Amino acid sequence: MKDLRIVFMGTPDFAVGVLKKLIEEKKNIVGVITAPDRPAGRGRKLKPSAVKEYAVSKNIPVLQPTNLKDENFLTRLKELQANLQIVVAFRMLPKVVWSLPEYGTFNLHASLLPQYRGAAPINWAIINQEHTTGVTTFFIDEKIDTGAIILKEEVAISEKETAGSLHDTLMDVGSNLVVKTVMMIEKDEAPSIAQEHDVSLKEAPKLTSENTKIDWNDNIDSIDAFIRGLSPYPVAWSTLNNGEETLKMKLYEVSKEHVDHSETPGNVTVDKKTIQVAAKDGYIYINVLQLPGKRKMDAASLLNGFSFTEDANLA
Repeated sequence: MKDLRIVFMGTPDFAVGVLKKLIEEKKNIVGVITAPDRPAGRGRKLKPSAVKEYAVSKNIPVLQPTNLKDENFLTRLKELQANLQIVVAFRMLPKVVWSLPEYGTFNLHASLLPQYRGAAPINWAIINQEHTTGVTTFFIDEKIDTGAIILKEEVAISEKETAGSLHDTLMDVGSNLVVKTVMMIEKDEAPSIAQEHDVSLKEAPKLTSENTKIDWNDNIDSIDAFIRGLSPYPVAWSTLNNGEETLKMKLYEVSKEHVDHSETPGNVTVDKKTIQVAAKDGYIYINVLQLPGKRKMDAASLLNGFSFTEDANLA
């Protein structure tokens, strides 16, 4: 059995679940690398990452480099004398960092590699209406998400799956897979399987304001999947044209109805409790939404104090 000294690298809640599992399994975490504290909230006070908060609560040394090639950071990293590094939802590492430990650096990725390499695999799997996804551990190399695969585990995507629910499922499954991977490395039994290069690949690019806007000319199954795949974060959005007002509307939860009609996609119809939007092959009913300056609320609550014009539309 190898005597492992592990440095863990990660930033958001997804990574916290994995770190917590490693500690519960009594793995020797000698240090944590995470993002610098960032301004947050109305007061713009510096807020630590979720991983830092957890690591501090467990008295684990924390490093927060802005530059991963900085000599001071590299010196402090070497002083931790780690022989294995684990990366979960962090950032691209330079070779001087990932090549440092004796037993390598492995990453947990929230897809079945080589599919959905990139920054947002959970979101894009739902947006693309996949029926399955999963998690993969792999050894890091020079490129993004291309290293030799250690282990994979498949997860089904339900009909009403959201990015939030799938995130939580994959965090649990991924935490167990990371522990299993560590145990195999301890025993010197970890596989190292080159990724396939002759398959048609689906990518998972970073989510931006441009690629999270709803296209009402699409079919309702695609619109529904798009909204679920971006809920609760970063949230799908559309421009509400309401008389002389133009507002950015965020859509968190919708339902759909397949029906033939002759309405223009994007047309909005409301009654006392429902907001109905025409799409190419039916209607989308907005259940939970948010307008600028307002809290997230259900449609009935919004309609209590907000009026839609007869020619209101989403574009």
